[in-house]
Amino acid sequence: MSPLDQYDQGIIAALRLDARQSTSALARQVNLSRSAVADRLKKLEQSGVIQGYRVSVRASAASDVSAYFEIEHNQKSCQLMAQKLRLYPELQSCHGISGQIDLLLLVRAPSMQRLHSIREQIESWDEVTKITTHVVMNEWF
Repeated sequence: MSPLDQYDQGIIAALRLDARQSTSALARQVNLSRSAVADRLKKLEQSGVIQGYRVSVRASAASDVSAYFEIEHNQKSCQLMAQKLRLYPELQSCHGISGQIDLLLLVRAPSMQRLHSIREQIESWDEVTKITTHVVMNEWF
């Protein structure tokens, strides 16, 4: 797909605010016809720019806990590690990042006990050489 123009960027920005809004509502926001927006959405989805739509539920401050795990491993491919990490539904995202850290995971667990259990399980894998945990104290957006 060619670089994103102002309309594609506008559509994506609007979807980030509300992914459930109608094509007509998107069209009004970016000043295009409904059919033009529908065509652009289809192209953005087919090209992989838009990879899906998901529900993001804010963790309850009273009981849920969120943390970031920094993982260093000795595998040749981060993708293989990411596939193995999919076993945990609590993992909200997994990013390969630059620098000394190989993977950055966002974990949302129902309790500190569950978070600790997940961390211990991942830490026990032979291919994991180091794991560092950063517990989220506040979440503003």
